[in-house]
Amino acid sequence: MTAVITGAGALDGIGMACARGLVAEGFDVHLVATSDRILDRAAELRSEGHRATGHLCDLTDGAAVLRLRQATGPATVLVNNAGMGNQSQPALQRLFVDLAEADWDRGISVTLKTTFLATRAYLPDMIASGYGRVVNVASVTGPCVANPGETAYSAAKAGMVGLTKALALEAGPHGVTVNAVAPGWIETGASTQDERRAATATPPGRAGRPEEVAAAVVFLASAKASYINGAMLVVDGGNILQERKA
Repeated sequence: MTAVITGAGALDGIGMACARGLVAEGFDVHLVATSDRILDRAAELRSEGHRATGHLCDLTDGAAVLRLRQATGPATVLVNNAGMGNQSQPALQRLFVDLAEADWDRGISVTLKTTFLATRAYLPDMIASGYGRVVNVASVTGPCVANPGETAYSAAKAGMVGLTKALALEAGPHGVTVNAVAPGWIETGASTQDERRAATATPPGRAGRPEEVAAAVVFLASAKASYINGAMLVVDGGNILQERKA
């Protein structure tokens, strides 16, 4: 079994946590990111006895994604985790009235277009084989809630969930499920102080951990989740259930 995980360059991020969860289940993994650190992540997994490769790829470039598919071969599981921002282009925080067209295009491209291109590259093989799992790492931001300054990100993540539902209908008859995981406040190295403060107002009183998101991804990527299709699994400690958070 082989899994491709995008956006897996950060040591303490959701993508790497998903990789660790999947190798624990016996998967060979191909890790994808835009910087050289992805090679370090793959080397770390190999040093622990797992089969892993690292790939640098601009997932907004269709030709580059096709080259990635040629390098990895077909995959049993695709985890679309890339999005929001990266080391060279951090996530943009800007009010809508101040948002340039280029800002909007970038916000949609890094989250939604990357999901489209990666899925388009790997889904045909899954359909042809009669089995596969696509898990999209969306967010509660967009489908459920929103923050000022995150209109493009919110639209992209909401679009990711819409894409999940539409693909589930098309791929389901071929033994392939397409689902989404929607994290809330998750503690990573990229978390800001404002985000850490917001996480203290969740019912558990803390941010989630990347491995808690990964647990949901690994389940949806498993054969046990065969009758779950087109779903969005929220992983936010119950935060969106609260009308009053402070």
